[in-house]
Amino acid sequence: MAKPELKVTVFSDYICPFCYIGSRRLLRLNDDYDLKVNWCGLEIHPETPAEGMPIAQLGYPPEQWAQMMAALRKLAEEENIELGAHDFTTNSHKALLLSEAAKQAGRKIFYALHERLFHAFFSAGKNIGDEQVLAVLALECGLPDDLIQSAWNDPALNQRLQQNTTAAHQASIHATPTYLFGERTIVGAVPFDEFRKAAQIAIGD
Repeated sequence: MAKPELKVTVFSDYICPFCYIGSRRLLRLNDDYDLKVNWCGLEIHPETPAEGMPIAQLGYPPEQWAQMMAALRKLAEEENIELGAHDFTTNSHKALLLSEAAKQAGRKIFYALHERLFHAFFSAGKNIGDEQVLAVLALECGLPDDLIQSAWNDPALNQRLQQNTTAAHQASIHATPTYLFGERTIVGAVPFDEFRKAAQIAIGD
């Protein structure tokens, strides 16, 4: 029997650890649904330089940061995600452009890159603000070279990111990850059961 189609819109960023965890949880819905996700890249720190900067410069008090990391590691362990030291952050603009370009290569390649970008930054400690690092990751995922080059040069891809930002503002979306299941909005790396309930409501189960 065919799985029911489920459409979800997600506002997400590759430098957001809760987006990584949320992506893993959301995609578990593939077991029961024909999941169609509209991934909308949304930069959470566009002011960060592409060469990266130490996390300490974000201004979190050390105790608060330690508590956040402890909570994050617990969530990551639940999804079998191995987190690295995560002592720097970077600019995600080019990673999001690359993700947009990868959509043209089909679902398999897009999702391979989608997962690889998260893993590269949070597990392997790579700077996904670096164009050369991104190109290597893209090639490893099977993205054709012409699409990699178009990621940096196609004005339409930049326009899509700008449209995502506009859409987020119009919908009063201020945090990543944010998930839209029809009329229902879910924010954060929520438990999988919350996704499952939202899915059931969205398709009228």
